[in-house]
Order: sequence, then structure tokens, then C-alpha cells
Amino acid sequence: MKLFGPRSRPLERREQHLPEQLPVDAYGNGGFRFGGMSHRGSILILPSGVHGWSAVAPADITADSLAQVLEEAADVDMLLVGTGRDLVPVKREVAEALRERGIKHEAMSTGAAVRLFNVMLDERRKFAAAILAVD
Repeated sequence: MKLFGPRSRPLERREQHLPEQLPVDAYGNGGFRFGGMSHRGSILILPSGVHGWSAVAPADITADSLAQVLEEAADVDMLLVGTGRDLVPVKREVAEALRERGIKHEAMSTGAAVRLFNVMLDERRKFAAAILAVD
């Protein structure tokens, strides 16, 4: 997995990039690359597609910021949460909101979340990912 290099093209922000789940080709430099596209900022990868996510730090991972995940709960068994460079457990209220909707979650660093997401995508499991961008 390559991090964006210093000569990467500028990343552009969009609300929804593609209406399907795709592997993440690269991450770093404040964004992600997937499906031949680049995105600056954090992302939600849901059954409905890849979406921009306003969260920038672990403190921003709230039930409100994950509202779109909760809306698609019927199609999600597991949520991977990439919390940046380091592992930061999700807040209790977030864990409870996910559990109430029948969604298990696993918090991990962004790099680990990207790698595991790509493996799970190949296995065609019912999952989603909420991944904070890293520099």
C-alpha cells in the first residue's frame, strides 16, 4: 500500500464518489485513492458506496457523524473504524448506538483498517468502514 507522494495530484472533495464498495488503492497525505479517483479527507465506505466523511479526529467519531452507517444498518454486520495513526477506542455511546442497530465494530489504526477492508471486500462480507484520513 503506497502513501501519497509529494507529487500527487491535488485531491478533490465530493460527497459521494461511487455507488459501490471499492478497494482503497492508497492512503495518506490527508486523503485516499480508490477507483481511479482521489478524495481529500476522511471516508465512509458503505454498501451504498464511498462517501466523504466530515470527521477529522477520533473525537469526531460520534453517533451523529456515523448517522449514514446507522441508516444502512440492515446491510451492515461489521463496521471497521480507522482512527488515524493510532488505535483509539470508540466512545461508549457510539458503541451502544452501533450495538442497538446490530452492528459490530472494530477500531484500529487507519492503515490496519484499509488493509482489512480490502481483504474483507474480496470475501464479499456485509461490512462498512469509517476511516479517518492521515497525513
